[in-house]
Amino acid sequence: MADQKRLQGRPKLGNGKRVKKLDVRFTQEEYDLIIAMEKEFGISKTEILRMRVLNDAGRIIVNGAELLKVLDKAGAELGRSGNNINQLAKHANTLKLQGSVPPQVIGNFNRLMEEYIAIQRLLETSLRKIIRLMGK
Repeated sequence: MADQKRLQGRPKLGNGKRVKKLDVRFTQEEYDLIIAMEKEFGISKTEILRMRVLNDAGRIIVNGAELLKVLDKAGAELGRSGNNINQLAKHANTLKLQGSVPPQVIGNFNRLMEEYIAIQRLLETSLRKIIRLMGK
């Protein structure tokens, strides 16, 4: 049992040891804000300050809960748009079987399809940006 290596303490840093310390004073409101950020983002006060002070552009702080809410709303909106497109397509097919498809139906379908594709492209672009910023 004495042969087993016991791990204790904090793991060693790969890039070098942090030996310099800064003392910083905050107002109570500023400190409360930092504590709220620590709870909200799930990272330590030290890491928050280090990220903000060093202005690490490769990493950003993302509120995961808020991001999920926005993505959920965007997904719901895309779902509604897709549902409208499907209803118009069904209506057009019914009218086609009857022998008459009014130009309004075709115009509405084309307009909704263009809006749907534009929203989908915007969402894809936004998600790629978020993933790129979070991944660095």
